[in-house]
Amino acid sequence: VVTIRGDEAFDAEGNSVAYDKAAAQAYADAQAYKAKRAAEYPPITDYLDGIVKGDQAQVQAYIDACLAVKAKYPKP
Repeated sequence: VVTIRGDEAFDAEGNSVAYDKAAAQAYADAQAYKAKRAAEYPPITDYLDGIVKGDQAQVQAYIDACLAVKAKYPKP
């Protein structure tokens, strides 16, 4: 399954295929934390800027922010 439109699923060639809707939803739900984390992580440039400047406080602030996001959206 490459795409789902409404209740119908399609393969890469556009052919209609059968699928287990409950299993697909369970997989999507289990993977949702990744998108939520990505949207809230601070920009990597903050970390790199701290490294270049030798600013350990800035580096630690970046790490702490990332850990907070991981705690907010844990892996299932």
